[in-house]
Amino acid sequence: MIKHQLCAQRYFDDFKVGEVFILPSRTMTDALFAAFQLASGDNHPVHYDVEYCRAHGMPHMLAHGFQVAIQTAAGAGLFPHMVEDALKGFLEQSSRFLKPVFAGDTLYSSLTVTELLPGRTTGVLVMQSLVRNQRGETVMDGVQKYLLRKGEGR
Repeated sequence: MIKHQLCAQRYFDDFKVGEVFILPSRTMTDALFAAFQLASGDNHPVHYDVEYCRAHGMPHMLAHGFQVAIQTAAGAGLFPHMVEDALKGFLEQSSRFLKPVFAGDTLYSSLTVTELLPGRTTGVLVMQSLVRNQRGETVMDGVQKYLLRKGEGR
């Protein structure tokens, strides 16, 4: 079997604090809102009823927090392809929702290596997740942690 890799493989010890992984931008369309509501089962009208939102002082439908958090899914970028041979597990994720996201907003996400916690044969790669809107406002920040093999003995 031929193994095709999108990019060179990296291990825990190949990463540096400060590295940034940019994820594709995404405009939060009505279709994305509908798909998220269907997948999540969240039936609160603030997430799918425009008139309800307007009656409550909002310009459009309000994105669910998890709908914003998934914009930082590492799988949308190159990171998981870089660590295919090293990844042992996705350990942890946390998020803080700082500003509302409405239908029509465009989100720009990134992951930045903030800490490297070495173990004997593995290490924990800690990344800050960040989501900004089209006005440059931070709408969400958080932390993701990945357990990676060290590259010793490659």
